[in-house]
Amino acid sequence: MAFVPRQGDFILRFLGRMRPPQVPAVRRQATAMCQPDLGPDRFFVLELPDSGLLHFTLSSDSGDSSDRRSLGSRDPRLETFFRAPGRIYSLCVPLAPGSGYKGRIRAARLHHRLVHQLKQNPFQKCQLRRLLSYSPNSPPGSTEKGIILWDPQDCLQIQHALEGLLVACEAPRPQLGMFDADHSGLLWQRMWEVPGGVGDEGPKFRVVPTVEPPLHPIVPDLPISVVFPNLEKTRKIFEECASLIPEAQEVLNLVDKCSKNVQKGRFPVVVLEGLDATGKTTVARRVKKALNAVFLKSPPPCVTQWREIFDNEPTIIRRAYYSLGNYIVASEIAEASTQAPVVIDRYWHSTAAYAIATEVSGFPHYLPPAHHPVYQWPEDLLKPDLVLLLTLCPEARIQRIQERGKLKTKEEIELEINKLFREKVEISYQRMENPRCHIVDANLDREEVIKIALGLIKKYCTSL
Repeated sequence: MAFVPRQGDFILRFLGRMRPPQVPAVRRQATAMCQPDLGPDRFFVLELPDSGLLHFTLSSDSGDSSDRRSLGSRDPRLETFFRAPGRIYSLCVPLAPGSGYKGRIRAARLHHRLVHQLKQNPFQKCQLRRLLSYSPNSPPGSTEKGIILWDPQDCLQIQHALEGLLVACEAPRPQLGMFDADHSGLLWQRMWEVPGGVGDEGPKFRVVPTVEPPLHPIVPDLPISVVFPNLEKTRKIFEECASLIPEAQEVLNLVDKCSKNVQKGRFPVVVLEGLDATGKTTVARRVKKALNAVFLKSPPPCVTQWREIFDNEPTIIRRAYYSLGNYIVASEIAEASTQAPVVIDRYWHSTAAYAIATEVSGFPHYLPPAHHPVYQWPEDLLKPDLVLLLTLCPEARIQRIQERGKLKTKEEIELEINKLFREKVEISYQRMENPRCHIVDANLDREEVIKIALGLIKKYCTSL
């Protein structure tokens, strides 16, 4: 969706830790770990229409801030974006201090709901962009998600509808802000207090570009939000969800029935991974027949009855569902591998790859670097002997999806229309370690693909 440059006023909405401009020292001290000489303690990352990332902060200073090490040089993209014709709004969902998993789940569900509402009437003609708010010196888990909404027509109805959304939110609720350009061209945000409806104008902040951090700000949060390193952290998400989503307790009950500290049997375990429609199921079934193996899928059939429910939840809950499914499958693998080889259609690698690609905004180079801990296999999950990653050119994969004649999942639709998302999933797959993925070219004749797969299994699975 293209953004058109605009002139004049614009409106942003922010939630979170914005302090009055007349007391900058108090604002800085509010975050104990923030160093005063490093400037503001909250930074923002906006995903632009071209998938580039724009970094900025809100400063109460009206003078030159070039001496601050945290502030970047002038970024023309900042003015181009925020001066688009019409009005721009922003919603940034706050985390309650010290709320832990419960606060993250609450914020995730609120953000998820707002995104859904902002796609309904009267917002259909508006465009949405992703926004993150973070503090460089805060511990993992403090990143706050937000939404930028652009109304190209500057319709008063949109403003009133947004105010209605704010009033309907429980505390802590979003705060509404208006941004102006002054006579010298500086961009300013003016906060609006909305205690129970349209309120008075509040503090004023200047929009200032900041230096891009060496690592995407969401990466430190991945192990506690979508790529869980063990069962304990995954369980906590569903334990907090049980009172909100009854099916979460049903999944936990199934997990509790599984054996603890499961071990693989003497027969090999092979996983087939890849994007949708790359031929995983077909290859897996042929390999199963050739090896006289047991065929399993993740998530397992015992939890797929609730898949649609959790697919419609925010990412933190959705990924916990798939992760718990992996632990249930692990129990099945342990038992089956004592009797025969095991072939699995997807396992942990797909859970992690899709989660990373979804959460990390921007271009593929913003992904966690190779050998980052987020690509490591969970410490307590049964490990396979071999992981085969089937790759297929986009044109052939889309044709296969169309030939299926089935309803597409959200991920299939995203893979089909979003080239960058597809690239991020594939790169994440290829960076997985311990065990790594062995790439199989699925563009070849199907019999050749089967032959290559069986050759790799024979080479790396010595127990056959």
